[in-house]
Amino acid sequence: MELLGKSKEELREYCVGLGEPAFRGAQIYHALYAERKFDIAQITNLPAALRERLSKETRITLPEVKQRFVSADGSVRYLFALPAGEDRTTARPASVEAVFMPSEGRQTICISTQAGCAVDCHFCLTAQLGLIRNLTAGEILVQVLLPLEEHKAQLAPQTNIVLMGQGEPLLNFEPVMAAVGILLDPGGMGISPKHVTLSTSGIVPGIERLAQEKVRPKLAISLNASNDEQRDALMPINKKYPLSVLMEACKNYPLRTWEHLTFEYVMLGGLNDAAEDARRVVRLLAPLKSVKVNLIPWNPGELPYRESSSERIEEFRRILVERGVPAFVRYSRGRDIMAACGQLALLQVQSSPLTTLRSSVS
Repeated sequence: MELLGKSKEELREYCVGLGEPAFRGAQIYHALYAERKFDIAQITNLPAALRERLSKETRITLPEVKQRFVSADGSVRYLFALPAGEDRTTARPASVEAVFMPSEGRQTICISTQAGCAVDCHFCLTAQLGLIRNLTAGEILVQVLLPLEEHKAQLAPQTNIVLMGQGEPLLNFEPVMAAVGILLDPGGMGISPKHVTLSTSGIVPGIERLAQEKVRPKLAISLNASNDEQRDALMPINKKYPLSVLMEACKNYPLRTWEHLTFEYVMLGGLNDAAEDARRVVRLLAPLKSVKVNLIPWNPGELPYRESSSERIEEFRRILVERGVPAFVRYSRGRDIMAACGQLALLQVQSSPLTTLRSSVS
């Protein structure tokens, strides 16, 4: 049995099934996620006989770090090789990327939830991969655990986790939420919900489902356009969930007292960055309770788009702010190592081409 990705309750039940006290499962859980111990032999508060049995009957699967790319700004892009899993959805091996971004007083880790992506956003290099496969809860968590362990990083003073790497999180809902539960569990990784953000392209049924979860991260919506015609061209998912439907789901989304909805808007020169676009965004967001907008300069790749000028970006931001919409310009880190938003595309995989699976989005 694979231990990584299992909840505390699952591990407690497993230990009871072995004839052990349930608290042994809680000890394994704490060792994996709070202490980052990835070898049964290291969990020395377990009896030797139990450790020996676990070493024969269970495993803790860590991905191979195929390559590390270190940016001039200190960011590290990891290229992980994931072995094939045991069920149909994970039957093929895959490669996936995560980015560790240290800075003074905090660190941010951008993680992937799928290998590749089925949501064909035309300005994003990851979309060129198609969907290779979903990730398990353990494969999602290890993208946080390994960089923290490698850098011997502590969770204090602030660790931010952003589910903004490869994939659409809400199309891999159960494994993503299992991983998020462990990230947010004070007895697990102990990260505050205020510091974990899930980004979606606008999968409305997933947003409605997330709204019902008692334990959940913050929500960010990739908007990237000011009307349906624009968004249809940039993000084909909009044809299934147009802006009116998406905004209704956002309007109904239950915000906690400290929470706001974040909208991400990639600035594409001459395409979605005009003053009239900014005014339309204001009108779109006006019915919502508490929002903020992150304006993200497009990160170059081999796609037919160009960056907005700094003057255009500043004018766009000013229009939003003057009309009561908090807006911030977010320059991505790791651009020089293809680690920035929209750049994760396995460009350095030294192997035969990956078999991709293009699936319908539901």
